[in-house]
Amino acid sequence: MASGSGSDGQAPAAVTQELRNAGPEPKRFTVADGQLTTIASAAFAALARFGTGGFAVGYKSEFVDAGAEAGKYSVMTAGGRAVRETSKVGTFKRPVKPIELYEFQGCPFCRKVREAISILDLDVTVYPTPRDGKVWRPKAVELGGKAQFPYLVDNNTGKQMYESDDIINYLFNEYGDGQVPLALRLGAATTITCGLALAPRVGKGSKAKPSKQPAEPLVMWGYELSPFVVVVKETLSELELPYKQITCSRGSPKRQQLLEKRGHFQVPYLEDSNTGVYLFESAAINKYLEDTYALKA
Repeated sequence: MASGSGSDGQAPAAVTQELRNAGPEPKRFTVADGQLTTIASAAFAALARFGTGGFAVGYKSEFVDAGAEAGKYSVMTAGGRAVRETSKVGTFKRPVKPIELYEFQGCPFCRKVREAISILDLDVTVYPTPRDGKVWRPKAVELGGKAQFPYLVDNNTGKQMYESDDIINYLFNEYGDGQVPLALRLGAATTITCGLALAPRVGKGSKAKPSKQPAEPLVMWGYELSPFVVVVKETLSELELPYKQITCSRGSPKRQQLLEKRGHFQVPYLEDSNTGVYLFESAAINKYLEDTYALKA
């Protein structure tokens, strides 16, 4: 199952070899057998939220000569022309220490913050806190004093925050240009449409399932608008698996980094240093997570 995002170019540099590929090779713009309804329901969010969370601040695309762009990320190539995507995020302050986010996938208030993180192209360490969770939900309560989500901890500034709107304003002021996009500052309308975006997934990612914890957090590359990323994040949330999200929205310079690292750009892309593997393809990733970390009843 692909992400619907990729590149026609191949990286000229050597592909990283320290982890082994435990899944299939990535396939662009394809959906695994039996997964069409799942991906379609996850893709509804793009309509409900008018594409919010898919594009980095200052996103711009342009046609360039494909030959001159050889080895560089482009969203597509046709007729000797390539579509190059850029943004302003490279000019913004970036956190040195990990930003921590305690949240769960089925929460509309959490989705608002996840969209802001994607727009700002920020990397965060996510500690999932689904209902009945026994791992990170108690930790969040210990840190902040109440079971309210999302809850953000910024180790760079010492800020610890509840309230999605406050978190969004803080992130744009600290790590952006201070301008919160309209779609994230419409008050109740933002929250309602975020709830509608999640509705077709009927609670996926909201309730904990028995699992064993990895010694080290996983690493997942993705962004909020991709339905293929969403279905993996639902599984990570339900299994309470901590992970570092390498955010790579449209226009992110990190898309080039993944292309150079693996010879492809496609999300979701998962690395698990605990078992020494990496995987593309959301169906394969979810099967791996269930087989490796879910505890059978």
